[in-house]
Amino acid sequence: MIECMRLIRLWIAEGFIEVREGRTLEEVAEGYLNDLVNRSLIQVAERTTYGRVKMCRIHDLIREIFVSKSKEQGIIAITIGSNTKWPESVRRLSIHNTLENVQQSRSFSQLRSLLLFEVIDPLCKSLMPMLFNGCLRLLKVLDLRGTSLETVPNEVVKLFYLRYLSLRGTNVKMLPKSIGNLRKLETLDLKDTYVTELPIEIQKLQQLRHLLVYHYNRSETYTSFHNTQGFKVPGKIEALLSLQKLCYIEANHFRGGLNMVEELGRLTQLRRLGIEKLTRENGMALCSSIAKLRNLQSLSITSTKEDEIIDLQSLSSAPQFLRTLVLQGRLEQFPCWIRSLHSLDKVMLMWSQLKYDEPLQSLQDLPNLSNIYLKQAYDGEELCFKAGGFQRLKKLWLVSLKGLRCVTMEKGTMPHLEEINIRDCKLMEQLPSGTEHLTNLEYLSLGDMSDKLLTRIEREIAPQLLRTLVLEGYLEKFS
Repeated sequence: MIECMRLIRLWIAEGFIEVREGRTLEEVAEGYLNDLVNRSLIQVAERTTYGRVKMCRIHDLIREIFVSKSKEQGIIAITIGSNTKWPESVRRLSIHNTLENVQQSRSFSQLRSLLLFEVIDPLCKSLMPMLFNGCLRLLKVLDLRGTSLETVPNEVVKLFYLRYLSLRGTNVKMLPKSIGNLRKLETLDLKDTYVTELPIEIQKLQQLRHLLVYHYNRSETYTSFHNTQGFKVPGKIEALLSLQKLCYIEANHFRGGLNMVEELGRLTQLRRLGIEKLTRENGMALCSSIAKLRNLQSLSITSTKEDEIIDLQSLSSAPQFLRTLVLQGRLEQFPCWIRSLHSLDKVMLMWSQLKYDEPLQSLQDLPNLSNIYLKQAYDGEELCFKAGGFQRLKKLWLVSLKGLRCVTMEKGTMPHLEEINIRDCKLMEQLPSGTEHLTNLEYLSLGDMSDKLLTRIEREIAPQLLRTLVLEGYLEKFS
C-alpha cells in the first residue's frame, strides 16, 4: 500500500507525466491514477472525505505480472532476501529491510530510481558510501525513508539530476549547505526527521515543488497546544516560485516574521500551506498574501500560543478552491469569509475560544463540508444543529468544549452523519438530543466525560441507530 501523493511525485520525478496546457503535472498524474483505478489495475485502499484516492495498492497477481515483465526487460529489481541478482542495466532498484544483499561488485551506472524500505540494520551506514560511489550520476529518485541515517551522505549532493529526495523518518538533524547543488530537485521530504532549520542555499532550488519539513510530537496529549514542529525559513522564500506544498514554516523566525509572511503571496502555485507560530501583528500581512494564492486548497495556521489572537478579519477574497482549513489559536470573532468557501470539505478550529459567535451558524450552509473538528473552539453552553444545515457532514468531533452542557440536533440536520466523537466535555450530562433523526449514524465515541453522563447512557442509548458505541476504550457493537 502506498500514499497516492507519494506515487504521483515519484511519477513526476521519473518524467512519466506529460505536460498539458492549463493543468499542473500533479493534476495530470492524478488523472492517470484515476484511469488505472477505473480499469481495476489499481485498487483504492482509502479515500479522502471528498472522494479523492488517498491510499492505493495493486492486486498481488497483477503485481507479479508487472514485476515479471519488468525483470524480463532488465529495467527493475526488487531485493528482499539475500543473494538477489540483477542485471547491470537495471533502471529501478527497490531494497527492503537490509543492505546485505547489495552486490558490491555491480555497477549502478544506469540506475534512475533507488528506493530503500525500512533499512535499519547496522550495515546501512557502512554500505552507504559503496552505494554512492560515483556510479549513480543519472539518479533521479532517491527515497531513503525509514533508514537509520543520521547525516546526509556527501555523495547525495553530487547527484545533479536528482528530482526526488526523501529522508522521511530518518535521524537526520540538518542539511548541508551543498544541498543547493541539487538544482533539479522537485520534492524534498524531511517529514518526521529532526531538521528544524534549512540552510539559506535552499533558495537555489528553484524547481522545488514540494517542501515538507515538519514532525508531530506524538508524545503530546490531545490537550497540548503545540504538537507540530515546523522549520525556520532561512532566506527569501519567494525565490521558490514553483512551490505547491510548503509545510510547516515558522512565521516568527524570519527578520521579525513580517517579510516572510508578505513574500508568501508571490508563491502563486501553492496548493497547500502550513504556518506555525503566527503573531497577531502579522495577521493583516498574511491576509494580503492569502488573497493572492488563488490555487490554494489546504491552509493551516497556528498562533504562537493559546491566547495569541489569529487576526484574519481583513481577508477580502478567500481562495475559492480551499478544501481544508485548520485554525489553531484564539479568534476574537469568527472570520466572515469562511461562509463563502463553497469547496470547503474539512474545517478544524482549535483554541478559538469563541464566546458569543457560535461557529455552527457560519458553517451550516457550506454545501461540501463533510468533516468538522472543534477543540476548545467555543465557550458557550449550547450547540444547536439547525434543521436543513450540514447536508454533507459525515464526521463530527467535539473536544474539550469546557462550557458545553447541551447539544441539540434538530430533525433534518446532518442527514448523512456517520460518526460522532465527543471528548473531555465534562459539563455534558446527557447525550446529544435528536440523534434518533440521524438515520445514517454508525459510530458514537465518548471519552473523558462526566460520570453522570456515562451512567445514563445504558438506558438512553438507542442501539438500533448505531452500529458501534465506544466508551473510554470499551467497544460495543450492535447487530
